[in-house]
Amino acid sequence: MPDLRARLVGGFISLIALGSGAFAEGIPEARTAELEHMLIQDCGSCHGLTMKGGLGSPLTPDALDGADADTLAYIILEGVPGTAMPSWRPLLSESEALWIAQYLLKSEHQE
Repeated sequence: MPDLRARLVGGFISLIALGSGAFAEGIPEARTAELEHMLIQDCGSCHGLTMKGGLGSPLTPDALDGADADTLAYIILEGVPGTAMPSWRPLLSESEALWIAQYLLKSEHQE
């Protein structure tokens, strides 16, 4: 899928240009609790409640090995055309998407 790859690369470059390292900072604790709930309920409805896959790909540490938070945040915000992965941009800010990506990359939330 060359078009998807081009979109992902373009989005990744955009996130870098915006200094994405600071995106996840400053999210209130109450909002992070909402994001964690959303991740489990909404993302889990496709990716599995244990993130081991379902309609969507697995989001386990092994499955995400080598992934980086900026790219995952872009996929969360923009979705993946031609798949069931929707764009979450209407509901999430860039910092919130990056928080979710960073959360997924941490293995301590896994069983």
